[in-house]
Amino acid sequence: MASLNQKLIELIYDAASIRRWNDQVNPMDFTELDKQAHKMIIAYVLAKVEEDVTPGSVDWLKLLEGGIFEMLHRIILTDIKPPVFHKMMQEKGRELNEWVFTRLEEETSSVKGEFRQRMHQHFFSAEYACREKRILKAAHYLATQWEFNILYKMCPFIRGIEQIRQEIEDQIEDHFDLIGVQKLSLGRKTAGFVDLCGQLRFQKRWSQSPRIPATSVLGHMLVVAILTYLSLCEAETSAYRKKNGFLAALFHDLPEVLTRDITSPVKGAVEGLDEIIKDYEKKQMEAKLLPLLPLSWHKELSYYTENEFANRAMSGDKIIAGIPFAEMGGAWDKAESLPVDGEIIRCCDHLAAFIEASTSIRHGISSRYLLEGVERLQKEYRSKIIGEIDYGRTFAAFVP
Repeated sequence: MASLNQKLIELIYDAASIRRWNDQVNPMDFTELDKQAHKMIIAYVLAKVEEDVTPGSVDWLKLLEGGIFEMLHRIILTDIKPPVFHKMMQEKGRELNEWVFTRLEEETSSVKGEFRQRMHQHFFSAEYACREKRILKAAHYLATQWEFNILYKMCPFIRGIEQIRQEIEDQIEDHFDLIGVQKLSLGRKTAGFVDLCGQLRFQKRWSQSPRIPATSVLGHMLVVAILTYLSLCEAETSAYRKKNGFLAALFHDLPEVLTRDITSPVKGAVEGLDEIIKDYEKKQMEAKLLPLLPLSWHKELSYYTENEFANRAMSGDKIIAGIPFAEMGGAWDKAESLPVDGEIIRCCDHLAAFIEASTSIRHGISSRYLLEGVERLQKEYRSKIIGEIDYGRTFAAFVP
């Protein structure tokens, strides 16, 4: 039995403490974790547009893994000002990448499925994942622009801010060969979807309790996506399951932009309440969120967000839910079936919540809500095993 790498998970959570734009007047704490989460949602939109134009043109696993690699790279180099960072990469990019790659050895060497080898290719091979890297770079600048627009409207008079605006716009213009960048720059429907997802930055997790570091729903979604991906690597699943697991986890809390966070104890307080909430979320998604996206995407996004914690796959137009984990690697393991390991996503969702609470307690900021959450989840997952993944050991590593 294996558990997830504790040091790698702790490194991922470091992104929640890295503040962005901390040399500017700003109305809120922008964190690296939120930026990376928004970047991956934008990358999804850009990649979907590319595939609409040229089906099969995007290698989704390279795109999603590339997002993880670049996030780890950024965490190691912390919050360097963009002009300095780009100058460093221009002059000493290979040496910096070598240093980052070496620094990440302890955290990444145990991840199964040649994860570290592909990370090396991503950093050092110009021919590897060219289109996917370009999509990620465009998503990076679009997510940066989204943050900057908030700052700019608050303090347009700050010295040097016009230069920052021009530099961001120039970088985005350099990616106008991507149709998705053109669509988002129009500021119409698809841009509205990106804006709504960005608003999940403002919804804080555990809102009834003080907590350090505070994390948003948006950041939580990315953490669950990465934990799901790492779990599926540990289980040595196919590329299809890794792709769908990551994306389903990335969007699993998307309806909360319309309903806000409703905690598990509230959902379970009254019999049948959870079903009522699910039905309301589905109707709100169909009325307000899905119309912002091309019609051909609706089915996939609904599939990712509904019944999110069930193992499921598609059989024609029918969703088959409740598939045992042992059977997910069988006949369902093919592209057209869209296999999703919802059971793994559920474990990773709870693991993320457990780490959020226990990390704050370790930092000396506690409350009865955090203590009750830790106690409940620790008890629930003490002996939880899925396939070869021992979640009990993983949870035990983060007990405060």
